[in-house]
Amino acid sequence: MIGQLKGVIDAYGDDYVLIDVHGVGYIVSCSGRTLQNLPRPGEAAVLSIETYVREDQIRLFGFASAEEKDWFRLLMMVQGVGAKVALNILSVLSPNEVASAIALKDVTAISRANGVGKRLAERIVQELKDKGPAYSSVDPAVIALSGQIGDKTVAKPLADAVSALVNLGYPQVRAAAAVAIAGRDAGENPATEKLIRLALKELSQN
Repeated sequence: MIGQLKGVIDAYGDDYVLIDVHGVGYIVSCSGRTLQNLPRPGEAAVLSIETYVREDQIRLFGFASAEEKDWFRLLMMVQGVGAKVALNILSVLSPNEVASAIALKDVTAISRANGVGKRLAERIVQELKDKGPAYSSVDPAVIALSGQIGDKTVAKPLADAVSALVNLGYPQVRAAAAVAIAGRDAGENPATEKLIRLALKELSQN
């Protein structure tokens, strides 16, 4: 089994990279995010590898981090999620954003990936909500705020701030996270405008 490749980027395809390791070229399928962050052809690169062996083929999947590889494996456990769909999800969401989306039951965020409809996104959330690192990177305050939004029990300034950020194009996962942080820094009974301003500052730093 191949667990890691360290070599020189030879060429890129739409969804793969060709890595030259001592004269042997390996075709490695990757998420769009990973491909975008790899160096130019002719430069050195290291990828963590997941090897899939079938009777008719051997496929290599490459990841920029152990977390991305872990989420690829977890997503593949869900019925209806194959390698292509798992990579599509990891192309639009970072590993931390996948964790947050599942922890916060944000079906809309997961549905942004090509090939993922609402029903499949709901299945992913349901089947992975208690597995792996789903909550490891999520601030408890964010989970609490998201739950309050869903139950419509959140204070109006917080709800309005999240709504405003969503209207600006931010996913609810990121909007809720930024507003939760802003709420901690804004003091008691902050106005919506102040929450939005602090939240936008937080978003600009990430």
